Amino acid sequence: MLTWKDVINFAINGNPAPDTRNEKTEAEWQKLLTPEQFRITRKKGTEAPHSGDLCSIYDEGLYNCICCNTPLFDSTIKFNSGTGWPSFTQPIKKNAIKYIKDSSFGMMRVEVLCNSCDAHLGHVFPDGPEPSGLRYCINSESMQIEKAK
Repeated sequence: MLTWKDVINFAINGNPAPDTRNEKTEAEWQKLLTPEQFRITRKKGTEAPHSGDLCSIYDEGLYNCICCNTPLFDSTIKFNSGTGWPSFTQPIKKNAIKYIKDSSFGMMRVEVLCNSCDAHLGHVFPDGPEPSGLRYCINSESMQIEKAK
């Protein structure tokens, strides 16, 4: 189980290698994604709180990257944080997420990206539920749910 200490270590000292890499040009990403998905995942945008379709969905399944379909989170660790974005306590695998120190907007945060394609997903914070204490605050537009069969 990842902890805040692990997240900070990855953000400062480097991330685990992904299982695969998915690289495309900006033009290729634009063809594959909606304008809003492109703005959020490739330009580091944020959707308005409580606006994403995945905020209130709690179906069983996997939450995959909208860009490359890499599994990121499992529905069993999704929780209602009340923040207006889908929230999770752990990634599906240690190397599914890339962590980047983010000092934009005059504050220190940790940005989370898909480790396979570098899609911006959101941020992780140390104010989640136990036992990990992590809250991955993720844009709905950066994921798609693969419902369990």
